[in-house]
Amino acid sequence: MALTFTLKQALPVSLEVNSVSHESVSGQSLSQICALPVLLGNRQATVGEFFDVQQSDAEPDLLIFAGDCARLKYIGAGLSRGRIRVEGSAGMHLGAEMTGGEILVKGDVADCAATEMQGGTLSIQGNAGDLLGAAYPGSKRGMRGGTIAVNGHVGNEAGHRMRRGTIVIGGDAGDATGFDMIAGSIFTFGKMGALAGAGMRRGTLGLLGDAGTPDLLPTFRYSCLYRPTWLSFFLRKLAQTGFPVPENCFSSEYRRYCGDFLTLGKGEILVRQ
Repeated sequence: MALTFTLKQALPVSLEVNSVSHESVSGQSLSQICALPVLLGNRQATVGEFFDVQQSDAEPDLLIFAGDCARLKYIGAGLSRGRIRVEGSAGMHLGAEMTGGEILVKGDVADCAATEMQGGTLSIQGNAGDLLGAAYPGSKRGMRGGTIAVNGHVGNEAGHRMRRGTIVIGGDAGDATGFDMIAGSIFTFGKMGALAGAGMRRGTLGLLGDAGTPDLLPTFRYSCLYRPTWLSFFLRKLAQTGFPVPENCFSSEYRRYCGDFLTLGKGEILVRQ
């Protein structure tokens, strides 16, 4: 079944909805679902106080959040299966620690989306805030698997301490993209801010747009100019998902820089010519 949670009113403060999951609603009546706990600021409340809940058989295994969801925190946190669709923007910690399933957001997403994500797919049709796919403060590992695709721009420190997985950014990326990156891949089709790849040990940062050569840290060293076969396959697979990939990316050559030599130095930054 599909369940639609429509906000009844604008929220004065953030509302935490991590209790709403496929597991918690499976086999439950609408009255039981409406009785699930949520947290408004520091006050415990119920789903029914804030949402009009409707059930449908049109799309199985789907949760829909509708209305002004910009202050809804922890949508899809810990998601392991099924699908979630947000009909607009979403608040902080969307998809935090998700291990599977799919989340689609038809708007913008606030900071800390997909924190320590381990699997699944997150698609954001708008922009994303800071610390996308990053680690929690003090944690040694950020994103550890899965795929994040953002059609718009992304804030600072995307992929902070990323271990595995893929992040694709259609627009610009902020400062310190891939900061302290352990492995994984981050690609952007726009500009990338300062300190790209600072402290990265392994992994790939790909600058696939027309922004020209970025101002890289001096701890990265030019390696060669080449045409990576694997990148062409990846981009064609990405285009098949509907993500807009410029045609000239498939035939371009890329300047390869290795670093960060202050750490292990086995990472790479690819810059399209």
